[in-house]
Parts: sequence; structure tokens; C-alpha cells
Amino acid sequence: MLPIESTSLMWRTLRRYWFRFGLLWAAGIAVGLAAVGFAWFVDWCYEQFQHLHGRWNWWPFVIAPIGGAAVVYATRRWFEGAEGSGIPQVIAAMDAQASPGVGKLLSLKVALGKIVLGGMAIFSGFSAGREGPTVQIGAALAWRIGALSGATHPGNLRHLLAAGGAAGVAAAFNTPLAGVVFAIEELARSFEHRTNGATIAAVILAGLVSLGFQGNYAYFGRLYVGGYDPELLWPVIASGLACGIAGGIFCWLLLNPQRWMPRMVYGFRVQYPVRFAAACGLLLALLGLAAGGTTFGSGYEEARTALSGEPMPWQFAPAKFLANLISFLSGIPGGLFAPSLSVGAGIGSNLALVFDTVNPSAIGALCMVGFLAAVTQSPITAFVIVMEMIDNRGLVLSLMAAALIASGVSRAFGKPLYIQLAQRYLNRYKGLEAAAALRGASTAATSSGWRNEPATRSSTATAAPTATTSPAREPSGTSESPAAPGASAPGASAPNSGNAGSQD
Repeated sequence: MLPIESTSLMWRTLRRYWFRFGLLWAAGIAVGLAAVGFAWFVDWCYEQFQHLHGRWNWWPFVIAPIGGAAVVYATRRWFEGAEGSGIPQVIAAMDAQASPGVGKLLSLKVALGKIVLGGMAIFSGFSAGREGPTVQIGAALAWRIGALSGATHPGNLRHLLAAGGAAGVAAAFNTPLAGVVFAIEELARSFEHRTNGATIAAVILAGLVSLGFQGNYAYFGRLYVGGYDPELLWPVIASGLACGIAGGIFCWLLLNPQRWMPRMVYGFRVQYPVRFAAACGLLLALLGLAAGGTTFGSGYEEARTALSGEPMPWQFAPAKFLANLISFLSGIPGGLFAPSLSVGAGIGSNLALVFDTVNPSAIGALCMVGFLAAVTQSPITAFVIVMEMIDNRGLVLSLMAAALIASGVSRAFGKPLYIQLAQRYLNRYKGLEAAAALRGASTAATSSGWRNEPATRSSTATAAPTATTSPAREPSGTSESPAAPGASAPGASAPNSGNAGSQD
């Protein structure tokens, strides 16, 4: 029988290794399972939308306004923090200076809302992807596993979030290498620690789980294009410039709606977000009708068609661009990765008409990586994702060059999109905590003043709170009544962000 000292030392050693490795590995497996289930659910929702749209051409005009309004209402009423992509929420939670309240963005309730409402948005015909939401779901699961295991050290929690988010990318796209790069380039720049070997192991485990259920496949199929061709020089430059400008404009429009929307429209959006979402759904139905139904969903099929070398209608790229913008301004939960890739594929299809001596599939891949790099301003992640998704190493240098050019051009329009959105979450929670502290101090001062007043005023003092609290007041996230920027209902657990991806 082992001495008590040896048993205690062995237990401490096992506990240390569990916190260092076991938590991250458990998170990787859990995220892989969640990503596979979420992918199946989203695909099923889109199949149902296509089936109903095939039977009734008018179906989008019914489901898009109703579904959009219902999704935004539910998000604001019960699942605040589930709106938008999900990546800014993870970056905000990983920030070393983040307030404790930011952790509510990664609760299991929010993750559940992300899954259900994300699928409902796809079923309603909105243009959104599942990759960004998978990052938030993965980080939420990793956060919960760490909490259940007693991992309270901030450094351990941030590594768990990085592992969960990166594993989400790896499992969603079946791109393990891209998951590792995403953790380093996109998530790690929000905190001071570097990604370690255990994080990489978590990403690999998530990828293995995805492979076990979905098989070894390339997301967009295998692109058979030769190695570097001198004729690709000008297409690389053109795709980088065109996609950099388009992606930069997209981010600017998404971040600054108050600077380009008519004042009446912007005011309607702020005061009546649910009705605005219904109007966005109607616009998407009209846009889909004009574009022959190609703007609904993530755009996966359209991007795959462009990569196969088949020409796309010239209007697909601008139509999908508008569909993405309208969808994310509406406030629904949904990702940007896959819709951005489809816009890039559409731009590539148009550029292929100019460079008719170059393989159109190669130009499509260049523009896909270019537009994604411009939107995220993460060029390494963008080119690794596309490289793995098309399973072609011969275009590595060309993809890298296009991503770097597009990302550089996009920076002229503003700072990285996800970083700006994450900062808005941080500012909003700091504002809420400051307001709560001010209310608490005011209440304490008022109570102290009442205690010091003469007894003759006691009846008035007791009646005043009743008079001020008697009118029923709905939480600001549950109605369409106007609310001050950054305001929140008393007792609300999260800010009334609506769509943090587009709220200003």
C-alpha cells in the first residue's frame, strides 16, 4: 500500500496533467461532436428550405420575414449574446481585461440558442454560415468543461477558449491545420499567451471526431490545378486588389450603418429591431427572386460550382454581397466565413472572363481566399482554410500572395472586423457594470437618507418606491420600444445588443 505522501503526490501530479492536457483534449472531443451535430442540423434546415422553395416559389416571401422576425425576437428576448458570428464574443471573453460579465456570452444557454436560432435563420433563407457559430459553441463547451473541472485560473480558461474555438474551425471545415492557425492568428492576438501543444492536440481530436462521422473529404472537393504558372501573376494581383476593396467596403458598411443608412431607416432599425428583421427578410426574398435563388443559405453550392470552372451569372457576386450585408444587419445568428467564400467565388467567376487564358477554377480559388482575407484581415488563416478546402498544394504561393494583398488593401478601410466587434462587447459590458454600480450607490445613498429623515416622512418614503416601480416595464430586449444606447433593463443579465455584429 502506498504511503499517504506518495498518494498525495501522485494525485497532485495527475491533477496538474489533467488541467494541462486532459481538459483541452476533452474539449476537443466535445467540440468535434457538437460541430458534427450542428452541421447536420444546419444542412437539414437548408434542405427543407430548398424543398419548400421548390414546391412554392412564393415560400421565401412568407418564411423570410416571419422567420427573421422570430429569430431576432428570440435572440433579444432569451439568448442575448447569440447574435452575429460568434467569433467576436470569443475574442471578448479571452481578453485579459474583460469584465466577469463577458463570460455570459459563452454560457451553455447562449450556445443552445446559437444552434437552434442559427438553424432557423438558414431555414428562413438568410445568408449565413455555420463556421463562426461553431467557434462560439466550441468555446462555450470548453469554458463549461473547465468550470466543471474547477479550472478557474484565467490563463487556463483562455487556453480552453482558444482550443474550443480553434477546434470549432477544424471540425466545421474539416481543416485541422486551419484550426491551429486560426487560434494563433485570430484568437491569440486578443491575449498574451501563445497556443501550446495541448491546444493543437485538442484541434486534432476535434478533427478526428469530424472525420469519424463525416469521412475524409475536402469541403469544396479537390481542385486539380497545376503548380505555379507565370500567367497567374496578374490574376493574383487583380484578385487581391478587387477582393481587398470589396471586402474592405463590406466591413465598413457592416460597422458603420449610421453613416450610410438614411436617418429614418437607421432610426427604424434601432427602435424596432424585430420589425427591421422582418423587412430584411422581405428584401432577401426579393433579392433571391432577382438572382434566381442563388443568394439563399451559405452559398456553398454556388462556390463549388464556380470552383468547378462553370461560369456564374455576373450578378451573383453583388447579389450575394448584398444578401450577406442585409442578413448580418438584421441581427440573426450566423457566420461570415462560408458566405464570404461564396462572394469571392462569384468575383472570381467574373474575373475569369477577363483572364480567359487562365484556368477559371484557379481564379475562383484566388478570389475566395482574397475576399475572406479582406473581411477577416487574417490572411494566413484565409489561405490555409482555402488550401485545405480545395486540397491543392500547388496554389499555395498564389493563394498566400492574394490573401496578403487583399488583407493589406482592406486595412485601408479600417481595423480588423472581429477585433472592433469584440471591443464593442467589452465596452458594452463595462458600461453596464458601471451603470449597475452607480444605481447601487444611488440606492444606498437614498436608503441612508431615508433612515436619517424624521419619522413624519416615513410614510412618503415607503410609498415612493411603490409608486416608481408599479408600472410594468418590459425588458428592453423583449420589445421594440426605443432604448438608450447601451441601456439595459433592470435585472437583465446581458446587454441589449440586438446584433453586436452591426450595433454601433
